[in-house]
Amino acid sequence: MEKLIELLKDGKSRTIEMLAAELNTSIESVKRDIDFLERTGVIKRVVFSGAGNQCNGCTGCGTGKKTCAGCMPEGGFKNMGVLWEIK
Repeated sequence: MEKLIELLKDGKSRTIEMLAAELNTSIESVKRDIDFLERTGVIKRVVFSGAGNQCNGCTGCGTGKKTCAGCMPEGGFKNMGVLWEIK
């Protein structure tokens, strides 16, 4: 679990599958460890809704509307991995 926490500390987004590959373990094991770390308050999942983001030079994001196309990651947020922050 310490290696998982170290990976999560770097701030990169990863899928569960990517974490399992980097840790050389099963997807189920990673899911179980993440669930435990979330329940115990060690980590918190970062949710990308896009709403309310502030960006430079656009008026769409800052008004509480959905993220504008210019500020959206390529392919949208659905194609990003997941981020967790260490509490």
